[in-house]
Parts: sequence; C-alpha cells; structure tokens
Amino acid sequence: MIQLTKSIAQRPVLTPDALLLPVHPVLQRVYAHRGISSLAELVRTPDKLLPFQTLKGIDTAVELLLKALQQQRKLVIVGDFDADGATSTATLLSGFRMLGFLHVDFLVPNRFEYGYGLSPEIAQLAIAQGAELIVTVDNGISAIEGVAAAKAAGLQVIVTDHHLAGAQLPHADAIVNPNQPDCTFASKALAGVGVAFYLLLALRAAMREQGYFANQAEPNLATLLDLVALGTVADVVPLDSNNRLLVHLGLQRIRSGKVRPGIQALIDIAKRQAHKLTASDFGFALAPRLNAAGRLDDMSIGIGCLLANDLAKARQIAAELDSLNLERREIEQGMQTEALAFLSRLSFDGKALPKALCLYQADWHQGVIGILAGRVKELYHRPVIAFAQGDDNQLKGSARSVHGVHIRDLLDEISTRWPGLILKFGGHAMAAGLTIVADKLPLFEQAFTEIAEKSIADELLTSVIYSDGELSASDLSMELAEALQQAGPWGQAFPEPVFHGKFRLLQQRLLGEKHLKVVLQASDGKLLDAIWFNCDYKAWPNPNVQWVELAYQLDINEFRDQQNLQLMVKHMVVAS
Repeated sequence: MIQLTKSIAQRPVLTPDALLLPVHPVLQRVYAHRGISSLAELVRTPDKLLPFQTLKGIDTAVELLLKALQQQRKLVIVGDFDADGATSTATLLSGFRMLGFLHVDFLVPNRFEYGYGLSPEIAQLAIAQGAELIVTVDNGISAIEGVAAAKAAGLQVIVTDHHLAGAQLPHADAIVNPNQPDCTFASKALAGVGVAFYLLLALRAAMREQGYFANQAEPNLATLLDLVALGTVADVVPLDSNNRLLVHLGLQRIRSGKVRPGIQALIDIAKRQAHKLTASDFGFALAPRLNAAGRLDDMSIGIGCLLANDLAKARQIAAELDSLNLERREIEQGMQTEALAFLSRLSFDGKALPKALCLYQADWHQGVIGILAGRVKELYHRPVIAFAQGDDNQLKGSARSVHGVHIRDLLDEISTRWPGLILKFGGHAMAAGLTIVADKLPLFEQAFTEIAEKSIADELLTSVIYSDGELSASDLSMELAEALQQAGPWGQAFPEPVFHGKFRLLQQRLLGEKHLKVVLQASDGKLLDAIWFNCDYKAWPNPNVQWVELAYQLDINEFRDQQNLQLMVKHMVVAS
C-alpha cells in the first residue's frame, strides 16, 4: 500500500503575551501558537458571544416569524441528513415551541430518495403538510429551484444556512447566512446549528421588546446549547473564539447534568460519562451514531432521539442508532479495502499517485462515500472524491480535502471550464458534495486531475504533524494532562496540543492486530504507558528498536476506577 511518510515539525516558537503569565507555562506556549495573547480572550461567559444584530437578513427573518407567531401559521423546518442538520432541526423546532409556536413540524430529506436540501420535491412535501412558512436549516443557500417552487405555491421561505453562497442566491423572503455576500457577522465559521440558535436569540429579543414576556416566563434558550455544541463539533467547522464559546457552554451544561434525554442516551450507548465529556467525544463517539441514521436509513430517527422527552424512549432510539453505526462501519471497511487495493495497484503499474484522487465502484453505498473519502484522504494526504451510484444514470460524489486546497473552489473551476459537466455541487473548503452524469465520469476524472495538477503545490501534499514542542520530564504529569483537558474545547483550527520527544522503548505489543501498546522511559527514569491506535502495524512491533521519537498527546486513562497518565501516540519513528 502507498502511504505517505509523516514528519514531525515544531510549531513556530512564539513568545506568550505577558497577560498570559498566570497560566501554566506549557499552556502559555500552546495558546500563543493558536493566536491567543491575553487572558481576556479566554473568558468563557455567554455575554462574550458575538451579537446577532450583525447577521445580515436576521431582522427580516424575525419580522416574518413574529407575524407567523401572531397568526399561529404552520411552520415546516427543512433540515439536512447529517449531524449538523439533525441538531439544527431539533434546535429550531424546540426553540420555536418554547417561544409559543403551536404548529411546527419538520422534514428531513432522505438522501436516497430526494437528495440534499430544499428541492422542488421537498417543497411539495412541505406544501402537502400544510406549510405556510418554510424555514431551512443547514441548507438552502443553493436551493434556487426549491425556493422558487415554494414561492410559486404561495409559501414564505426563510433560509438559514452556513455553506458558501454561489453566484446566484435563492429568491427567499429572508436569508440568514454569515457566508452570504456583505454579511458583517465577525465569525464565518458558524455551523448550521449555530445559525439556527442565533435566529432564536434574535426572535426572543424582539419578543421581549414587544412585551411578550410581561405575563409569562421568558424561555431559557441556554437549554439548547447541548444541541448547539454537538452539531458544531460534528460538522468540523473551525473552532474560532465564538464557536469555542458555544461548545464550551454546551459542554458545561452537559457536565453539570443539564442534558436532554436524547444526548444523554447517546452518551450512555457510547460508554462515555456526561460529567467528563469532551469535544472529541462529540466528534468521535456521539456524532457517528447520529450520522449513521442519515447515512444508512432516515435522519428522522436521529432527530427523534434528540427530541425525545423520555430517557427510556431516547435509549431505545439510541440503541437503534448504535446498530446502524455498527452496520456503517462494516460497509465502510469493505469499501475502504476495495479502494486501497485499487490505489495500491496504481503504484505497481509504475504510475505516480495523482495530486487528487477520484474513486468509484458501482456497488458502493451512497451514504458512506463521505467517510470513505475522508479515510483515503487521511492515508494519502490529498483531495479525494468518492462516487456512488445515484438515480437516473447519475453519480453522487462526496469530496474531502487537505488544508490549503479549497475543494469547493476547485469544483467551481471545473464547472466553469467544463460547463454542464457537474450537474450541481456545494460545500466549503474541506468538504463538498456533487452530482454528475454517470457516463461523464472519465471526463470528470480527467478534469479533476488536470485542475489538481495545475493548482495544488507539492508541499500541500506532505503530511506534517505539528508539535507544540518538547515537555520536560516534570511536565509529563496528571496535573498538566488535566489542565489541557480543561483548556479547550479543542477541535478544527484550534487543535488539541501535540508534543514530541525522545524516549527509551522498554515494551511493545500489538492489540487487536492494529493498536500498539508500549511502555516508555522518560529522561528522569519515569515509566510511561502509551498507546498508538491504528499504528503502522507493518513496521511495529520492532524488537530491535531501543529509542524512539514520538509525536503524542497527554491523556488520562481510566481503568477500574484508577486514573493514570497515558501518552496517545500520533506518530513514532526510530530515534537516531
């Protein structure tokens, strides 16, 4: 198998700002590497959230919703079939009901029947449900035809989305999207669930001004923050300061026991503990189970879990989601084996690996190609598009990219240079979706390769693990591990700290044929447990090695009610 050699590089050495001096010295360094220069930037209270007033279109959307509330019009929320779409739908539905709407329902397209977003077919389903006002979440900015169909039938449409806008915007009654032209909202990284939450904040503020809460309690929208945190992390949007605050506030509620039954059920089925939940648990434990519904079945199941008021009912649905996730893993593993076997044969034919990879097999599962593209991207560190069979002689594609290669812009260039080759596409820098005619796959692959070879610099295809430096033996401690856990939330564009160093390798053994368990010795003689998940099992264990250099994260391992320091190995090489 071709697999890029990873390298370890230290982040640029920066001098922490004097205002960070009360913080642990290692954390000072970590924060400085991530652009944090003062304690003021670390304050995590709700009043530090960006104001909703700077979101373009939000005043118009609120005005429409106020009229709909006064007339108790029928609202239908049109969601998306991923975790961001599910949490967005649950957030807006719950929020509208909290604010007094009596007739609210939702529609989430089944990807196998209708595809993505507010299409004309979904608009007709909303009309059949008696909708008078459609509100999209996590989609809609590219729904030109779907919005037109709804408007032609006399409905009003509010689009809330966060995806990049195309050259043409839908003729909706209001559009709320930080990434639409001329929007001055300071964060362009809001997930769909974040936009939905901000719409609710704005609506509540307007209702407060009009005296709605003079004789009734004002709804506490903070109860929705567990949903907002989950969806934000699940969608892998950059954790800028505003998103970090949203995620922190959601985690804070969950850890204190203020968590909705549906999320508690997902925590339980994933064998996590609510009072110790981290952002990475959202991404690696909860979100995959929620996403499994949209990938293999119908995301209405996942939304039903999030909306459940009863823990017993929520656990029943969570168990169903867990079963779907296990099935998804099996399907994905088979597809990955097939894809990697194909790519390995390329090297045996003496061909250089292209700068971007285009993969297709007729029996691949449409709901899993996004994960497949992501896995192959991680292995080969280059943009990947995986296709599966769709309807009407069409192929559905899912793209994943590497930092520095904006995949949606790349698709836009293909669409411009080869008009009609891509039937439709959308997304953002790191991920996108597209549809092409099946017969045009060879032409698309040629175009994709040509654009990639021309526009992607060689250095962008080098897999580099960036380290926050070396740790002294005294810093290899539970104290620092706990401080790092509390210092997040860590995630996309605000990565969890990684360190590097040289250690003596005392013991090594393979677990489950793919995980390496080792015992290391630090410079002061301290013994350390470490584990490398999904290691390079062809090179390790290696009984001839005595010294290794690691890129690692500090972790706390719990076993039989005992906590011990553990190094999570990200990469390991023989030390010279």
